Amino acid sequence: MSGPAAPWARRRRLVGLALRRGFDVVVTRVRRATTGRSRRAELDDALLIRSADDVTRQLGQMKGAAMKLGQMLSFVVDGLPPEAQESLAQLQAGVAPMSSELAASVVREELGAAPTRLFARWDPEPVAAASIGQVHRARLADGRDVAVKVQYPDLEDAIGSDLADARRFGAVLSARMLPGVDVAGLADELVDRLADELDYRIEAANQQAFADRYRGHPFLSVPDVVPERSARRVLTTTWAPGRTFAELVAGSDQATRDRAGEAIFRFAQSSILVERRFNADPHPGNYRFDPEGRVAVLDFGLVKELGPDIFDRFMAVFDAVMDIDAEATTAAMVGAGFLAPDHGLDPQRVFACVSAPYRAYETDEFTFTPAYAGQALRSLLDVRGPYADVLAALDMPPAFVLVDRVVWGISGVLGQLGATAPWRAIVAEYRHGAPPATPLGEQEAAWRRRGAPA
Repeated sequence: MSGPAAPWARRRRLVGLALRRGFDVVVTRVRRATTGRSRRAELDDALLIRSADDVTRQLGQMKGAAMKLGQMLSFVVDGLPPEAQESLAQLQAGVAPMSSELAASVVREELGAAPTRLFARWDPEPVAAASIGQVHRARLADGRDVAVKVQYPDLEDAIGSDLADARRFGAVLSARMLPGVDVAGLADELVDRLADELDYRIEAANQQAFADRYRGHPFLSVPDVVPERSARRVLTTTWAPGRTFAELVAGSDQATRDRAGEAIFRFAQSSILVERRFNADPHPGNYRFDPEGRVAVLDFGLVKELGPDIFDRFMAVFDAVMDIDAEATTAAMVGAGFLAPDHGLDPQRVFACVSAPYRAYETDEFTFTPAYAGQALRSLLDVRGPYADVLAALDMPPAFVLVDRVVWGISGVLGQLGATAPWRAIVAEYRHGAPPATPLGEQEAAWRRRGAPA
């Protein structure tokens, strides 16, 4: 790879994708109007599969903003047919890396010397590649193993046209492939966050803040930043040993998977409900699992902080949903901007629709499955289904897009683990200061009593 394609070539690829998807939508709608009910579902699934294949094929080659948008959309794959899920999952799995020579040149430009001089050991072959950069393993002179994330060159030149086209592309994609998903909101959030992601110094500050916050934690950790080997396009952190998510799923018993799922859930919930600052990228590739049962959380390029007003409005909705109070939920959604004051909807129908992602928290104990996440999501995507009037009235404010991403992302991760826990009681620990509900909760409470970082 020699860097992102020229802006005109990237735009041509995005415009071509949007035109093909739009034409396919029109043709499918015409065919649906002239066929029976049973055949319509087959036509819909076929369209979704073709769309997923096309999106993956095009965005998977582009890197930068375009691929990042595709990755942000791919967190809802559980609501799609299996073939479409498999295609979009490739956007999270990684992309073709840049050459070792090109990666070395970026390191040299940012840090002033070749990686072979800066590190006692440098592996020229990356261990991972994603939308913005790729990761190399290296060793410092003091013997510490480190992960070195190197940004793809020339991304900034390609970003402008990507962002200009992102909303148009998203509108076409959501018309049939992801109906009911606020793709415009995703694109807005992408615009706000991408500049931060391109400057690894911002990510370094975010990651070190989390590393300091979780230092000494009994079952969570965040790798430290190595500032003297980091710059705007290079980020060096201590190496996080342990199994990957796939290795954990394939090679551990259910008790181990339950523990891992609870640790991931606690990290997400405490970050949102207590710290009000959270990692908004909870996909499986961002975790490592060591033999002692500790979970290392990686990649803090996408961090969101909830200001007091946004937090209070979100908590009003969240608390009402957790209380299973339809009237309060509907009123809070009006206050938060999800519904217009004159929406005219039955609060019971509103609650039945929007509480789908939180049904795991309505019982004392719940086991997540891939089917649960998929069914819950489909209820929010089916704009012709039983809640069509509710979905037509809903409008997600951009400020809540990444919170929603975490809700669905964590549900997907827990579903893959088949994790069981008293999720409702765990939430109550962080939201209301309730007593620990599990052994992990007791360990964390003891850590806080010993003087956890403030």
